[in-house]
Amino acid sequence: MSIYPFVLMAQQGTDQGGTGLVANLILFGSIIAIFYFMIIRPQQKRAKERQSMLDAVKKGDKVLTSGGIYGTVAGMDEKSMLIQIADNVKVKMDRSAIASVISETEGEKK
Repeated sequence: MSIYPFVLMAQQGTDQGGTGLVANLILFGSIIAIFYFMIIRPQQKRAKERQSMLDAVKKGDKVLTSGGIYGTVAGMDEKSMLIQIADNVKVKMDRSAIASVISETEGEKK
Protein backbone atom coordinates (compact mmCIF):
# COMPACT_ATOMS: atom_id res chain seq x y z
CA MET A 1 0.00 0.00 0.00
CA SER A 2 1.28 3.40 -0.90
CA ILE A 3 1.51 6.42 1.40
CA TYR A 4 0.61 8.70 -1.51
CA PRO A 5 -3.21 8.85 -0.80
CA PHE A 6 -2.50 9.93 2.79
CA VAL A 7 -0.20 12.71 1.60
CA LEU A 8 -2.95 13.96 -0.75
CA MET A 9 -5.50 13.94 2.10
CA ALA A 10 -3.12 15.90 4.31
CA GLN A 11 -2.59 18.47 1.59
CA GLN A 12 -6.33 18.80 1.04
CA GLY A 13 -6.84 19.42 4.76
CA THR A 14 -4.48 22.38 4.74
CA ASP A 15 -6.44 24.15 1.99
CA GLN A 16 -9.39 24.78 4.33
CA GLY A 17 -7.99 27.97 5.79
CA GLY A 18 -9.90 29.22 8.84
CA THR A 19 -12.62 26.56 8.82
CA GLY A 20 -10.28 24.04 10.46
CA LEU A 21 -9.70 26.44 13.32
CA VAL A 22 -13.43 27.04 13.79
CA ALA A 23 -14.11 23.30 13.76
CA ASN A 24 -11.43 22.73 16.41
CA LEU A 25 -12.82 25.51 18.60
CA ILE A 26 -16.32 24.04 18.32
CA LEU A 27 -14.96 20.60 19.19
CA PHE A 28 -13.06 21.83 22.27
CA GLY A 29 -16.00 23.98 23.34
CA SER A 30 -18.36 21.02 23.16
CA ILE A 31 -15.95 18.83 25.14
CA ILE A 32 -15.72 21.48 27.85
CA ALA A 33 -19.53 21.80 27.94
CA ILE A 34 -19.92 18.02 28.26
CA PHE A 35 -17.43 17.90 31.14
CA TYR A 36 -19.22 20.76 32.88
CA PHE A 37 -22.71 19.29 32.62
CA MET A 38 -21.73 15.69 33.32
CA ILE A 39 -18.99 16.04 35.95
CA ILE A 40 -18.58 19.48 37.50
CA ARG A 41 -22.22 20.56 37.89
CA PRO A 42 -23.49 17.32 39.53
CA GLN A 43 -20.50 17.32 41.88
CA GLN A 44 -21.26 20.89 42.96
CA LYS A 45 -24.91 19.93 43.51
CA ARG A 46 -23.92 16.98 45.74
CA ALA A 47 -21.54 19.21 47.71
CA LYS A 48 -24.32 21.75 48.33
CA GLU A 49 -26.73 19.01 49.44
CA ARG A 50 -24.11 17.58 51.81
CA GLN A 51 -23.35 21.00 53.26
CA SER A 52 -27.04 21.71 53.83
CA MET A 53 -27.40 18.29 55.52
CA LEU A 54 -24.46 19.06 57.83
CA ASP A 55 -25.86 22.51 58.61
CA ALA A 56 -29.26 21.00 59.50
CA VAL A 57 -27.85 18.53 62.05
CA LYS A 58 -28.99 19.39 65.56
CA LYS A 59 -28.58 18.00 69.04
CA GLY A 60 -30.40 14.70 69.47
CA ASP A 61 -30.20 13.62 65.80
CA LYS A 62 -29.12 10.07 65.08
CA VAL A 63 -26.17 10.00 62.69
CA LEU A 64 -23.93 7.56 60.84
CA THR A 65 -20.26 8.49 60.66
CA SER A 66 -17.96 7.82 57.74
CA GLY A 67 -16.27 5.18 59.91
CA GLY A 68 -19.53 3.25 60.21
CA ILE A 69 -20.35 4.24 63.79
CA TYR A 70 -23.98 4.93 64.68
CA GLY A 71 -24.57 7.50 67.37
CA THR A 72 -26.56 10.43 68.63
CA VAL A 73 -25.41 14.04 68.56
CA ALA A 74 -24.83 15.07 72.18
CA GLY A 75 -23.19 18.43 71.56
CA MET A 76 -22.06 20.69 68.79
CA ASP A 77 -19.26 23.12 68.12
CA GLU A 78 -18.52 25.17 65.00
CA LYS A 79 -16.19 22.54 63.51
CA SER A 80 -16.81 19.44 65.62
CA MET A 81 -19.60 17.38 67.16
CA LEU A 82 -19.84 15.31 70.30
CA ILE A 83 -21.34 11.95 69.33
CA GLN A 84 -22.72 9.60 71.98
CA ILE A 85 -22.12 6.05 70.77
CA ALA A 86 -23.05 4.20 73.99
CA ASP A 87 -24.05 4.98 77.58
CA ASN A 88 -21.43 7.32 79.04
CA VAL A 89 -19.30 7.03 75.87
CA LYS A 90 -18.97 10.22 73.87
CA VAL A 91 -16.60 10.83 70.96
CA LYS A 92 -15.63 14.22 69.58
CA MET A 93 -15.62 14.15 65.76
CA ASP A 94 -15.19 16.61 62.96
CA ARG A 95 -18.42 17.66 61.22
CA SER A 96 -17.16 16.26 57.94
CA ALA A 97 -17.06 12.76 59.51
CA ILE A 98 -20.88 12.67 59.49
CA ALA A 99 -21.90 10.53 56.52
CA SER A 100 -25.68 10.77 56.94
CA VAL A 101 -28.46 11.67 59.30
CA ILE A 102 -30.70 8.72 60.10
CA SER A 103 -34.39 9.51 60.17
CA GLU A 104 -36.76 7.83 62.59
CA THR A 105 -38.53 5.95 59.79
CA GLU A 106 -35.26 4.28 58.72
CA GLY A 107 -34.60 3.18 62.32
CA GLU A 108 -38.10 1.69 62.63
CA LYS A 109 -37.70 -0.38 59.43
CA LYS A 110 -34.67 -2.23 60.80
